[in-house]
Amino acid sequence: MKNPVSITSIGTLSPLGKSSEEIWKNYLSEDHFFQKKEIAGTSSWVGNLSEEIFQEVELLRNENSKYRHLDNSVLYAILAGRAAFRDLKVFDSDAGINIGSSRGATALFEKYHAEYLKTGKSSTYSSPSTTLGNISSWVAQDLQLKGPEFSHSVTCSTGMHSILNAIAWLESGMAKSFLAGGSEAPLTGFTLAQMNAMKIYSTENIDFPCRSLDMNKSRNSMILSEGAGVISLSLGSDEDVLAKIKGIGFANEKLKHGASLSKSGKCLQKSMKMAMGDLQEEEIDAVVMHAPGTIGGDLSEINAVKKVFSEKMPAITSNKWKTGHSFAASGILSLQMAILMLQHQQFLPVPFSEFKQEPDKLENILVNSVGFGGNAVSILIGRE
Repeated sequence: MKNPVSITSIGTLSPLGKSSEEIWKNYLSEDHFFQKKEIAGTSSWVGNLSEEIFQEVELLRNENSKYRHLDNSVLYAILAGRAAFRDLKVFDSDAGINIGSSRGATALFEKYHAEYLKTGKSSTYSSPSTTLGNISSWVAQDLQLKGPEFSHSVTCSTGMHSILNAIAWLESGMAKSFLAGGSEAPLTGFTLAQMNAMKIYSTENIDFPCRSLDMNKSRNSMILSEGAGVISLSLGSDEDVLAKIKGIGFANEKLKHGASLSKSGKCLQKSMKMAMGDLQEEEIDAVVMHAPGTIGGDLSEINAVKKVFSEKMPAITSNKWKTGHSFAASGILSLQMAILMLQHQQFLPVPFSEFKQEPDKLENILVNSVGFGGNAVSILIGRE
Protein backbone atom coordinates (compact mmCIF):
# COMPACT_ATOMS: atom_id res chain seq x y z
CA MET A 1 0.00 0.00 0.00
CA LYS A 2 1.53 3.31 -1.11
CA ASN A 3 -0.72 5.36 1.19
CA PRO A 4 -3.04 4.47 4.06
CA VAL A 5 -6.65 3.94 2.99
CA SER A 6 -9.38 4.52 5.56
CA ILE A 7 -12.77 2.88 5.74
CA THR A 8 -14.90 5.84 6.79
CA SER A 9 -18.37 4.28 6.74
CA ILE A 10 -20.24 1.14 5.77
CA GLY A 11 -23.87 0.45 4.88
CA THR A 12 -25.26 -3.05 4.49
CA LEU A 13 -28.51 -4.95 4.11
CA SER A 14 -28.49 -8.64 4.97
CA PRO A 15 -30.50 -11.30 6.81
CA LEU A 16 -28.75 -9.96 9.95
CA GLY A 17 -30.44 -6.59 9.55
CA LYS A 18 -29.40 -3.08 8.57
CA SER A 19 -27.99 -1.10 11.52
CA SER A 20 -24.59 -1.97 12.98
CA GLU A 21 -26.18 -2.38 16.42
CA GLU A 22 -28.74 -4.89 15.16
CA ILE A 23 -26.14 -6.74 13.09
CA TRP A 24 -23.72 -7.06 16.04
CA LYS A 25 -26.54 -8.30 18.29
CA ASN A 26 -27.41 -10.97 15.74
CA TYR A 27 -23.77 -11.97 15.35
CA LEU A 28 -23.62 -12.61 19.09
CA SER A 29 -26.52 -15.07 18.94
CA GLU A 30 -25.92 -18.70 17.96
CA ASP A 31 -28.94 -18.69 15.67
CA HIS A 32 -28.82 -18.80 11.90
CA PHE A 33 -31.04 -16.52 9.81
CA PHE A 34 -32.40 -18.91 7.20
CA GLN A 35 -35.92 -19.94 6.41
CA LYS A 36 -37.61 -22.33 4.04
CA LYS A 37 -39.23 -20.50 1.15
CA GLU A 38 -41.30 -21.71 -1.78
CA ILE A 39 -39.64 -20.48 -4.99
CA ALA A 40 -40.78 -21.70 -8.42
CA GLY A 41 -42.57 -24.63 -6.82
CA THR A 42 -39.60 -25.81 -4.78
CA SER A 43 -39.05 -25.35 -1.05
CA SER A 44 -35.48 -24.19 -0.43
CA TRP A 45 -33.39 -22.82 2.41
CA VAL A 46 -32.72 -19.11 1.76
CA GLY A 47 -31.38 -16.08 3.58
CA ASN A 48 -34.23 -13.58 3.33
CA LEU A 49 -34.13 -9.92 4.22
CA SER A 50 -36.41 -8.83 7.05
CA GLU A 51 -39.95 -7.57 6.51
CA GLU A 52 -38.79 -4.15 7.74
CA ILE A 53 -36.14 -3.96 5.01
CA PHE A 54 -38.64 -5.12 2.38
CA GLN A 55 -40.96 -2.31 3.46
CA GLU A 56 -38.11 0.17 2.94
CA VAL A 57 -37.54 -1.28 -0.52
CA GLU A 58 -41.20 -0.81 -1.41
CA LEU A 59 -41.19 2.76 -0.06
CA LEU A 60 -38.15 3.45 -2.22
CA ARG A 61 -39.85 1.94 -5.25
CA ASN A 62 -42.85 4.22 -4.74
CA GLU A 63 -41.09 7.45 -3.75
CA ASN A 64 -39.77 8.00 -7.26
CA SER A 65 -41.51 6.90 -10.44
CA LYS A 66 -38.10 6.21 -12.00
CA TYR A 67 -37.45 3.52 -9.39
CA ARG A 68 -40.56 1.47 -10.14
CA HIS A 69 -38.93 -0.51 -12.93
CA LEU A 70 -35.64 -1.23 -11.14
CA ASP A 71 -34.57 -4.66 -9.97
CA ASN A 72 -34.19 -5.32 -6.25
CA SER A 73 -30.43 -5.64 -6.74
CA VAL A 74 -30.38 -1.95 -7.69
CA LEU A 75 -32.77 -0.86 -4.92
CA TYR A 76 -30.74 -2.75 -2.30
CA ALA A 77 -27.61 -0.94 -3.49
CA ILE A 78 -29.36 2.44 -3.28
CA LEU A 79 -30.39 1.78 0.33
CA ALA A 80 -26.93 0.54 1.27
CA GLY A 81 -25.37 3.56 -0.46
CA ARG A 82 -27.64 5.92 1.46
CA ALA A 83 -26.67 4.25 4.73
CA ALA A 84 -22.95 4.52 3.96
CA PHE A 85 -23.22 8.14 2.85
CA ARG A 86 -25.40 9.15 5.80
CA ASP A 87 -22.65 8.20 8.25
CA LEU A 88 -19.95 10.22 6.51
CA LYS A 89 -18.56 13.22 8.36
CA VAL A 90 -17.45 14.91 5.13
CA PHE A 91 -19.67 14.94 2.03
CA ASP A 92 -17.73 14.59 -1.23
CA SER A 93 -19.98 15.20 -4.22
CA ASP A 94 -17.13 14.10 -6.52
CA ALA A 95 -16.85 10.65 -4.92
CA GLY A 96 -16.58 7.74 -7.31
CA ILE A 97 -18.77 4.64 -7.25
CA ASN A 98 -18.00 1.03 -8.10
CA ILE A 99 -20.75 -1.38 -7.08
CA GLY A 100 -20.83 -4.77 -8.76
CA SER A 101 -23.06 -7.82 -8.89
CA SER A 102 -22.52 -11.45 -9.79
CA ARG A 103 -26.01 -12.01 -11.19
CA GLY A 104 -27.34 -8.50 -11.69
CA ALA A 105 -31.04 -7.97 -12.34
CA THR A 106 -31.84 -11.69 -12.24
CA ALA A 107 -35.51 -11.40 -11.30
CA LEU A 108 -36.30 -8.82 -13.97
CA PHE A 109 -34.34 -10.68 -16.63
CA GLU A 110 -36.28 -13.86 -15.91
CA LYS A 111 -39.56 -11.91 -15.92
CA TYR A 112 -38.90 -10.14 -19.22
CA HIS A 113 -37.57 -13.29 -20.87
CA ALA A 114 -40.69 -15.21 -19.85
CA GLU A 115 -42.83 -12.44 -21.33
CA TYR A 116 -40.83 -12.58 -24.57
CA LEU A 117 -41.25 -16.36 -24.87
CA LYS A 118 -45.00 -15.95 -24.36
CA THR A 119 -45.65 -12.91 -26.56
CA GLY A 120 -42.65 -12.63 -28.86
CA LYS A 121 -42.22 -9.03 -27.72
CA SER A 122 -40.01 -7.32 -25.17
CA SER A 123 -40.94 -4.59 -22.70
CA THR A 124 -39.60 -1.06 -23.22
CA TYR A 125 -37.85 -1.28 -19.86
CA SER A 126 -36.27 -4.70 -20.39
CA SER A 127 -32.94 -3.41 -21.71
CA PRO A 128 -32.13 -0.47 -19.41
CA SER A 129 -33.42 -2.19 -16.29
CA THR A 130 -31.38 -5.38 -16.78
CA THR A 131 -28.09 -3.72 -17.74
CA LEU A 132 -25.47 -4.53 -15.11
CA GLY A 133 -24.03 -1.01 -15.13
CA ASN A 134 -27.25 0.55 -13.88
CA ILE A 135 -26.45 -0.40 -10.27
CA SER A 136 -23.71 2.21 -9.82
CA SER A 137 -25.36 4.73 -12.11
CA TRP A 138 -28.63 4.67 -10.13
CA VAL A 139 -26.75 4.99 -6.82
CA ALA A 140 -24.93 7.99 -8.28
CA GLN A 141 -28.26 9.47 -9.38
CA ASP A 142 -29.78 8.89 -5.95
CA LEU A 143 -26.86 10.43 -4.03
CA GLN A 144 -26.32 13.14 -6.69
CA LEU A 145 -22.64 12.27 -7.09
CA LYS A 146 -20.54 13.57 -9.95
CA GLY A 147 -17.54 11.25 -9.80
CA PRO A 148 -16.73 8.20 -11.96
CA GLU A 149 -19.26 5.38 -11.82
CA PHE A 150 -18.97 1.82 -13.05
CA SER A 151 -20.15 -1.70 -12.28
CA HIS A 152 -18.61 -5.09 -12.96
CA SER A 153 -19.01 -8.80 -12.29
CA VAL A 154 -16.24 -11.04 -10.97
CA THR A 155 -18.58 -13.70 -9.57
CA CYS A 156 -18.45 -14.13 -5.77
CA SER A 157 -15.45 -11.83 -5.25
CA THR A 158 -17.11 -8.92 -7.05
CA GLY A 159 -17.57 -6.75 -3.95
CA MET A 160 -13.95 -7.13 -2.88
CA HIS A 161 -12.75 -6.39 -6.42
CA SER A 162 -14.73 -3.14 -6.17
CA ILE A 163 -12.50 -2.18 -3.25
CA LEU A 164 -9.37 -2.96 -5.29
CA ASN A 165 -10.63 -0.73 -8.09
CA ALA A 166 -11.50 2.07 -5.65
CA ILE A 167 -8.04 1.97 -4.08
CA ALA A 168 -6.43 2.17 -7.53
CA TRP A 169 -8.44 5.33 -8.30
CA LEU A 170 -7.56 6.85 -4.92
CA GLU A 171 -3.85 6.11 -5.20
CA SER A 172 -3.75 7.46 -8.75
CA GLY A 173 -4.99 10.82 -7.49
CA MET A 174 -8.04 10.68 -9.77
CA ALA A 175 -10.44 10.63 -6.81
CA LYS A 176 -10.36 11.66 -3.15
CA SER A 177 -13.07 9.28 -1.96
CA PHE A 178 -14.90 6.27 -3.32
CA LEU A 179 -17.96 4.13 -2.62
CA ALA A 180 -17.33 0.46 -3.31
CA GLY A 181 -19.39 -2.66 -2.83
CA GLY A 182 -21.69 -5.31 -4.17
CA SER A 183 -25.40 -6.04 -4.36
CA GLU A 184 -27.32 -9.24 -4.99
CA ALA A 185 -30.94 -10.36 -5.24
CA PRO A 186 -30.50 -13.98 -6.37
CA LEU A 187 -33.53 -15.70 -4.85
CA THR A 188 -35.17 -16.68 -8.13
CA GLY A 189 -36.20 -20.02 -9.54
CA PHE A 190 -33.57 -20.12 -12.28
CA THR A 191 -30.70 -19.08 -9.99
CA LEU A 192 -31.59 -21.70 -7.39
CA ALA A 193 -31.94 -24.29 -10.15
CA GLN A 194 -28.39 -23.48 -11.27
CA MET A 195 -27.02 -24.06 -7.77
CA ASN A 196 -28.96 -27.31 -7.45
CA ALA A 197 -27.67 -28.44 -10.85
CA MET A 198 -24.12 -28.15 -9.53
CA LYS A 199 -25.18 -30.14 -6.44
CA ILE A 200 -23.74 -27.56 -4.07
CA TYR A 201 -26.97 -26.41 -2.39
CA SER A 202 -28.12 -27.29 1.12
CA THR A 203 -30.93 -29.84 1.29
CA GLU A 204 -30.79 -31.11 4.89
CA ASN A 205 -33.39 -30.08 7.48
CA ILE A 206 -31.02 -29.76 10.42
CA ASP A 207 -30.28 -27.19 13.12
CA PHE A 208 -27.53 -25.54 11.06
CA PRO A 209 -28.32 -26.21 7.38
CA CYS A 210 -25.23 -24.34 6.10
CA ARG A 211 -22.16 -26.19 7.44
CA SER A 212 -19.53 -23.58 6.61
CA LEU A 213 -16.17 -24.60 8.16
CA ASP A 214 -17.53 -27.98 9.27
CA MET A 215 -14.72 -30.09 7.85
CA ASN A 216 -16.55 -33.35 8.63
CA LYS A 217 -19.63 -32.64 6.52
CA SER A 218 -20.54 -35.26 3.93
CA ARG A 219 -22.78 -33.01 1.82
CA ASN A 220 -22.47 -29.59 0.22
CA SER A 221 -24.47 -27.00 2.15
CA MET A 222 -24.33 -23.61 0.44
CA ILE A 223 -27.38 -21.39 0.93
CA LEU A 224 -28.14 -18.27 -1.10
CA SER A 225 -29.12 -15.01 0.51
CA GLU A 226 -29.97 -11.49 -0.54
CA GLY A 227 -27.92 -8.51 0.49
CA ALA A 228 -25.96 -5.41 -0.38
CA GLY A 229 -22.93 -3.72 1.08
CA VAL A 230 -21.29 -0.38 0.34
CA ILE A 231 -18.21 1.05 2.04
CA SER A 232 -16.74 4.52 1.79
CA LEU A 233 -12.99 4.79 1.30
CA SER A 234 -10.65 7.76 1.46
CA LEU A 235 -6.92 8.39 1.50
CA GLY A 236 -5.23 9.41 4.69
CA SER A 237 -5.31 8.35 8.30
CA ASP A 238 -7.96 10.41 10.07
CA GLU A 239 -8.70 9.35 13.63
CA ASP A 240 -12.45 9.02 13.13
CA VAL A 241 -12.47 5.93 10.88
CA LEU A 242 -13.89 2.44 11.22
CA ALA A 243 -10.69 0.66 10.19
CA LYS A 244 -7.60 1.01 8.03
CA ILE A 245 -6.88 -1.08 4.97
CA LYS A 246 -3.28 -2.14 5.50
CA GLY A 247 -2.84 -4.50 2.57
CA ILE A 248 -4.56 -5.86 -0.51
CA GLY A 249 -3.97 -9.03 -2.47
CA PHE A 250 -5.39 -10.65 -5.58
CA ALA A 251 -4.64 -13.69 -7.70
CA ASN A 252 -6.09 -16.30 -10.02
CA GLU A 253 -5.13 -19.84 -10.91
CA LYS A 254 -5.37 -22.35 -13.72
CA LEU A 255 -8.64 -24.25 -13.55
CA LYS A 256 -9.82 -27.68 -14.59
CA HIS A 257 -13.36 -26.36 -15.05
CA GLY A 258 -15.21 -23.09 -14.48
CA ALA A 259 -16.34 -23.72 -10.91
CA SER A 260 -13.23 -25.39 -9.53
CA LEU A 261 -10.40 -24.42 -7.21
CA SER A 262 -7.17 -26.29 -6.69
CA LYS A 263 -7.15 -28.48 -3.60
CA SER A 264 -4.43 -26.29 -2.10
CA GLY A 265 -6.24 -23.03 -2.94
CA LYS A 266 -3.29 -21.61 -4.87
CA CYS A 267 -5.04 -18.33 -5.73
CA LEU A 268 -5.93 -17.77 -2.07
CA GLN A 269 -2.38 -18.51 -0.98
CA LYS A 270 -1.10 -15.85 -3.37
CA SER A 271 -3.71 -13.24 -2.44
CA MET A 272 -3.18 -13.68 1.31
CA LYS A 273 0.60 -13.43 1.00
CA MET A 274 0.29 -10.30 -1.12
CA ALA A 275 -2.09 -8.66 1.36
CA MET A 276 0.19 -9.50 4.30
CA GLY A 277 3.17 -7.84 2.65
CA ASP A 278 6.02 -7.62 5.14
CA LEU A 279 3.94 -8.71 8.13
CA GLN A 280 4.94 -11.95 9.79
CA GLU A 281 2.53 -14.87 10.20
CA GLU A 282 2.16 -14.30 13.93
CA GLU A 283 1.02 -10.71 13.32
CA ILE A 284 -2.22 -11.88 11.69
CA ASP A 285 -4.74 -12.45 14.47
CA ALA A 286 -7.71 -13.81 12.53
CA VAL A 287 -8.94 -14.70 9.05
CA VAL A 288 -12.56 -14.21 8.00
CA MET A 289 -12.94 -16.99 5.47
CA HIS A 290 -15.00 -17.07 2.28
CA ALA A 291 -16.03 -20.65 3.23
CA PRO A 292 -19.32 -21.06 1.28
CA GLY A 293 -20.27 -24.34 2.94
CA THR A 294 -19.25 -26.58 0.06
CA ILE A 295 -16.95 -29.53 0.72
CA GLY A 296 -14.40 -28.57 -1.93
CA GLY A 297 -14.54 -24.80 -1.39
CA ASP A 298 -14.08 -24.96 2.37
CA LEU A 299 -11.27 -27.52 2.12
CA SER A 300 -9.36 -25.56 -0.53
CA GLU A 301 -9.39 -22.42 1.61
CA ILE A 302 -8.38 -24.27 4.79
CA ASN A 303 -5.49 -25.87 2.91
CA ALA A 304 -4.44 -22.45 1.64
CA VAL A 305 -4.42 -21.00 5.15
CA LYS A 306 -2.40 -23.95 6.41
CA LYS A 307 0.16 -23.39 3.64
CA VAL A 308 0.51 -19.68 4.40
CA PHE A 309 0.47 -20.00 8.20
CA SER A 310 2.48 -23.16 8.64
CA GLU A 311 4.07 -22.18 11.95
CA LYS A 312 1.19 -20.43 13.73
CA MET A 313 -2.39 -20.72 12.55
CA PRO A 314 -4.53 -17.62 13.17
CA ALA A 315 -8.08 -17.77 14.48
CA ILE A 316 -10.49 -18.75 11.68
CA THR A 317 -14.15 -17.88 11.23
CA SER A 318 -16.86 -17.18 8.65
CA ASN A 319 -20.39 -15.76 8.62
CA LYS A 320 -22.00 -17.89 5.91
CA TRP A 321 -23.32 -20.47 8.40
CA LYS A 322 -25.45 -17.61 9.70
CA THR A 323 -26.12 -15.30 6.74
CA GLY A 324 -25.75 -17.51 3.67
CA HIS A 325 -23.92 -16.62 0.47
CA SER A 326 -24.91 -13.32 -1.13
CA PHE A 327 -22.47 -13.61 -4.05
CA ALA A 328 -21.14 -10.10 -4.83
CA ALA A 329 -22.18 -8.68 -1.47
CA SER A 330 -20.64 -11.51 0.55
CA GLY A 331 -17.14 -10.05 0.70
CA ILE A 332 -18.45 -6.72 2.01
CA LEU A 333 -20.47 -8.51 4.69
CA SER A 334 -17.34 -10.45 5.70
CA LEU A 335 -15.41 -7.19 5.83
CA GLN A 336 -18.11 -5.69 8.06
CA MET A 337 -17.84 -8.71 10.36
CA ALA A 338 -14.10 -8.11 10.67
CA ILE A 339 -14.63 -4.39 11.37
CA LEU A 340 -17.17 -5.19 14.11
CA MET A 341 -14.77 -7.67 15.70
CA LEU A 342 -12.06 -5.00 15.72
CA GLN A 343 -14.42 -2.41 17.21
CA HIS A 344 -15.76 -4.69 19.94
CA GLN A 345 -12.51 -6.60 20.41
CA GLN A 346 -14.43 -9.85 20.37
CA PHE A 347 -13.87 -12.86 18.13
CA LEU A 348 -16.94 -14.53 16.57
CA PRO A 349 -16.40 -18.29 16.12
CA VAL A 350 -18.46 -20.78 14.13
CA PRO A 351 -20.24 -22.77 16.89
CA PHE A 352 -20.03 -26.22 15.27
CA SER A 353 -16.60 -25.87 13.65
CA GLU A 354 -13.43 -27.49 14.92
CA PHE A 355 -11.69 -24.14 14.43
CA LYS A 356 -12.52 -22.38 17.70
CA GLN A 357 -9.12 -20.97 18.56
CA GLU A 358 -9.49 -17.60 20.30
CA PRO A 359 -6.92 -14.97 19.29
CA ASP A 360 -4.86 -13.27 22.00
CA LYS A 361 -5.69 -9.91 20.44
CA LEU A 362 -7.50 -8.43 17.45
CA GLU A 363 -5.29 -5.94 15.64
CA ASN A 364 -4.87 -7.37 12.14
CA ILE A 365 -7.61 -9.35 10.36
CA LEU A 366 -7.45 -10.86 6.87
CA VAL A 367 -10.69 -11.11 4.89
CA ASN A 368 -10.89 -13.56 1.98
CA SER A 369 -13.18 -13.73 -1.02
CA VAL A 370 -12.98 -16.11 -3.98
CA GLY A 371 -15.24 -16.90 -6.89
CA PHE A 372 -15.86 -19.00 -9.98
CA GLY A 373 -12.97 -18.60 -12.37
CA GLY A 374 -10.38 -19.12 -9.64
CA ASN A 375 -10.07 -15.44 -8.73
CA ALA A 376 -9.28 -14.50 -5.14
CA VAL A 377 -9.08 -11.24 -3.19
CA SER A 378 -7.66 -10.79 0.31
CA ILE A 379 -7.86 -7.54 2.25
CA LEU A 380 -5.96 -6.89 5.47
CA ILE A 381 -7.59 -4.45 7.88
CA GLY A 382 -6.48 -3.16 11.24
CA ARG A 383 -7.07 -0.51 13.87
CA GLU A 384 -3.83 1.39 13.19
